[in-house]
Amino acid sequence: MTALAAGSGGARRLAGTGTLLRFALRRDRLVIPVWVAVNALMVLSMPNTLEGLYGTPAERAGLMGQLETNSSLRAMVGPVFGDSLGALTAWRVGVYAGALAAVMSLLVVVRHTRDEEESGRQELIVSGAVGRRAPLTAALLAAAVANAVLAALVTAGLAGRGAAGALALGLGIAGTGMVFATMAAIVAQLTESARPARGLTAAVLGAAFVLRAAGDSATDDGSSVLTWVSPLGWLENLRAYAGERWWVLLLFTGAALAQGAVAYALAGRRDLGMSFRPARPGPATGRLGTAGALAWRLQRGGVLGWSVGFFLAGAVYGAITEGAADLVGGNERAREIIARMGGRAGLADAFVSAMTGTLGLVAALYVVASVLRLHGEETSGRAEPVLAGAVGRLRWAAGHLVIAFGGAALILLLAGAGYALGYGRDAGPLLAACLVQLPAVWVIGGAAVLLHGLLPRAAVAAWGVAGAVLLLGWVGPALDLPRAVLEVSPFGHLPKVPGGEMAWAPVLVLTGLAAALSVSGLVALRRRDMTS
Repeated sequence: MTALAAGSGGARRLAGTGTLLRFALRRDRLVIPVWVAVNALMVLSMPNTLEGLYGTPAERAGLMGQLETNSSLRAMVGPVFGDSLGALTAWRVGVYAGALAAVMSLLVVVRHTRDEEESGRQELIVSGAVGRRAPLTAALLAAAVANAVLAALVTAGLAGRGAAGALALGLGIAGTGMVFATMAAIVAQLTESARPARGLTAAVLGAAFVLRAAGDSATDDGSSVLTWVSPLGWLENLRAYAGERWWVLLLFTGAALAQGAVAYALAGRRDLGMSFRPARPGPATGRLGTAGALAWRLQRGGVLGWSVGFFLAGAVYGAITEGAADLVGGNERAREIIARMGGRAGLADAFVSAMTGTLGLVAALYVVASVLRLHGEETSGRAEPVLAGAVGRLRWAAGHLVIAFGGAALILLLAGAGYALGYGRDAGPLLAACLVQLPAVWVIGGAAVLLHGLLPRAAVAAWGVAGAVLLLGWVGPALDLPRAVLEVSPFGHLPKVPGGEMAWAPVLVLTGLAAALSVSGLVALRRRDMTS
């Protein structure tokens, strides 16, 4: 009888999980497919690219020999454990695919847990025939579905290179995603709003990347303690296509189960809407006396995190520029790809242009996240009390947009400063190479403003726009896509500096387009009803 009661009690706590899972997948029917498609295409396009770069055993052996002595490149990408195309694929994109899966997973879990509580929707849901643990379970299952589809695509797409290696890489990427999904579930119990939950989990992911990079720079076989501390280090030590270590999957499984158990225990010990680390009440006057000051207070943590990340990324790219130029200097195919990404200047200048272009693509993610803070404030109901006072919609929106567009300029400026520090060269051309990305970043931000203003229910599609641009920028040059396709992205129109001529016409056109998109979005916001 006791066992039956316990079983029925557990069933009651999970009642409605299936319905909530279907609802979560329906809400994310655009966002999850974009994340999965971008990640899968990045992985699946790499073997053909590497085959063009290192088509012979001698070229692959030369690459492995250079990586053994190039600690800066190992820090960026990781060590290589085999000379097959499958092993090189796992080396080149494994860590980054795992990191993208982690970002996707933490966003999904926080969106369907803390975001729902913060908006008040979850209180309405659990007032019906829904178990107490059902929302958390549905969120974790949604992340599991997304990671399972990603693993299946990677496994199926790479099976021709070796089924065992493809399965190991797919499971490792999905396992990394689930480790950070369950970690986000814990953090969502500790914080009172979604913003710090996302920020803290992302900070743990950044720390995991730094630990792995430090460990890999010290050893060439992934054996450093620092590498083993990081889940991203587990992924590379799984050694897909290089004598798979299947037991490493137990680390992912154990970590996900343990963190999931902690999340469930914490969820059962707090009131709905509350947290173990409540937010401190802030002043309603003084520094928060204006809509712009409030926007800064809400977004300053994100700006600080992105600023630090971009400065460090610039410093790392600067430090590896000379080594990367030496690595690809004797490979004609590699020089062609770098030229398509960075222009046909000297190899070092083309590499700088390619890397700063990559930073610009990532900055597009920042501007979308910052612009969509407007959407979050509106749908959660927090915007209504602000707009009920002597604050107009345009003034309220302007505070967030200044931070979004100005913050993009700040993080790219800091990336240029970090690049100059790591490269040890004149800062002027490097700052210019980073800042020239700004008009394209602003175009993506303008598209997000337009979607929020015109189609608020489809505002999250801005992530799809950013993901498509990211995919074109990363994969397009390697696949040798036609220039007409690459120029669908605003980044395809930017001048390639340093090394190339500075063309002001596309810069001015893109800036004007960004302004037109933003103004159109603000006009639509002013005319429509507020959502909730």
